[in-house]
Amino acid sequence: MGFLLARRSYIVVAALLCVVVPCNAKLSTKFYAKTCPSVEAIVRAVMAPAVAVEPRMGASIIRLFFHDCFVNGCDSSILLDDTPTFTGEKNAGANANSVRGYEVMDAIKMRVEASCKATVSCADIVALAARDAVNLLSGPAWSVPLGRKDTRTASQSAANANLPGPGSSAASLIAAFAAKGLSARAMTALSGAHTVGRVRCLFFRGRIYGEPNINATFTAAWQKTCPQTRGGGNLAPFDDQTPDTFDNAYYTNLVEQRGLMHSDQELFSGGSQDALVRKYSDNAKIFAGDFAKAMVKMGGLVPAAGTPTVVRLNCRMLN
Repeated sequence: MGFLLARRSYIVVAALLCVVVPCNAKLSTKFYAKTCPSVEAIVRAVMAPAVAVEPRMGASIIRLFFHDCFVNGCDSSILLDDTPTFTGEKNAGANANSVRGYEVMDAIKMRVEASCKATVSCADIVALAARDAVNLLSGPAWSVPLGRKDTRTASQSAANANLPGPGSSAASLIAAFAAKGLSARAMTALSGAHTVGRVRCLFFRGRIYGEPNINATFTAAWQKTCPQTRGGGNLAPFDDQTPDTFDNAYYTNLVEQRGLMHSDQELFSGGSQDALVRKYSDNAKIFAGDFAKAMVKMGGLVPAAGTPTVVRLNCRMLN
């Protein structure tokens, strides 16, 4: 018993040491094999009912992962709440009243802490939840490398600067992903996450009322949901064919000029990604494989060297 108590104390201390000593260890799919072997089952046990009750939540968790990783690495900075003395990323332009799933992360973290105290980072929980979200919506599964740590800070300015917007051009998207070490192919594959989820009228109004490269029937249908002068918060599915199924229909829509946002249709607009979009439209297996590889690659983005990190006990606040 004394040995077990000592071992648990060591784990807690080792995790908390990352507060003063940056812990950017190499990620491994077996990182928690001895310290928290049940972590993946715990994450899945919370994600399955959450997605079953509201399939849109699956898309929201995938987006949460992307918005975390693209701002100074996959460090769960997006989960930190604002306080009177701390400004986080939740109210950045691309996140405010838009990013969802925080309560699901809370529920997972609570169960994980009950099983493995001060061991599993919030950043790893987000990565696992995103993988499960894809798979629970009938998409691919993959082994998730683990061992991330949680940052002790966040940057609203970095979130505003790094997250691509709905009006992005293909060139700016390629450049934004290249800045993170991600190829144009990875960008086009990751954009396929828009095969699930919803988007507010505010972000696609300009396309359905002002762009020529759009299917006329598609335009007429969504103009009813999204009037020119009101209803900015009205929701529409990115993929109106199979909105809650993770498949390759997103790319078929692009080929048919049924991309809902400008940045979506930019991937098939006479540019460098047209051939790949056609390939994904024709072959769901190739898309699924590329998407999984790109998610692992993006999940490998880590905070800059020297960044103080920790395993947060509550994902919303510092220990």
